[in-house]
Amino acid sequence: MALKEIKTKAGKFEISYEIINPKNKKDFILLHGWGSDKEIMKKAFSSSFSDFRHIYIDMPGFGKSKNSAILNSKDYKDIIESFLNAINSDKRIIAGHSFGGKIATLLQPSFLILLSSAGIVLKKTIKVKTKILIFKLLKHSGLKKIGTFFASKDVKNMDQNMYETFKNVVDEDFEEIFREYQKPALLFWGDEDSATPLECAKKIDSLMNDSKLYVLKGDHYFFLNHAKTVEKTVKEEFYGQI
Repeated sequence: MALKEIKTKAGKFEISYEIINPKNKKDFILLHGWGSDKEIMKKAFSSSFSDFRHIYIDMPGFGKSKNSAILNSKDYKDIIESFLNAINSDKRIIAGHSFGGKIATLLQPSFLILLSSAGIVLKKTIKVKTKILIFKLLKHSGLKKIGTFFASKDVKNMDQNMYETFKNVVDEDFEEIFREYQKPALLFWGDEDSATPLECAKKIDSLMNDSKLYVLKGDHYFFLNHAKTVEKTVKEEFYGQI
């Protein structure tokens, strides 16, 4: 593990990262999802893509990268882009899981891999709408401790900066951003994903100009069991061009 100090408009950040296969010339950049860190991506892919230099990153507020600012997705994009420039990354191929998929898309790599990406806003169910209403009523009644019972597992134990950041990014509509991505993209999805359901994958696939969708067995973290399948598919689809 190493730390790199990065300065952007959003502030100063110490980015925790790890590089595997450092002598290789082509980069494979991996971005984790909300609430995760670089370790889950390393666990999945460290034994794959052996001809690439792997770059595993803790985004600010996750893992060992601290955050003292309220951020949005564009801020994360600027921070990661500055970091990649600082380590002389070619940004040629980037894989992003969930929230990391949004940041990966914003970075506009030559080749994009989305793993159950966030970015499609779905209509809330009656159950969810009711839960939100009860939470707001309790909050305005001053019963904040009771209100925390209803809080998403994504926000529990979060400090104020990250809670405000979460509110900034959780319901972002990335449809236009996916539509504007014109380079090759591969979409991998778990068939039992309830966090970013399969309908999200189909929507992103329909928006993108040059994408292919692969549905694999599993939930939101399906890639932990399918790294070799992802590698094989990427080799078949991308390696002649990379």
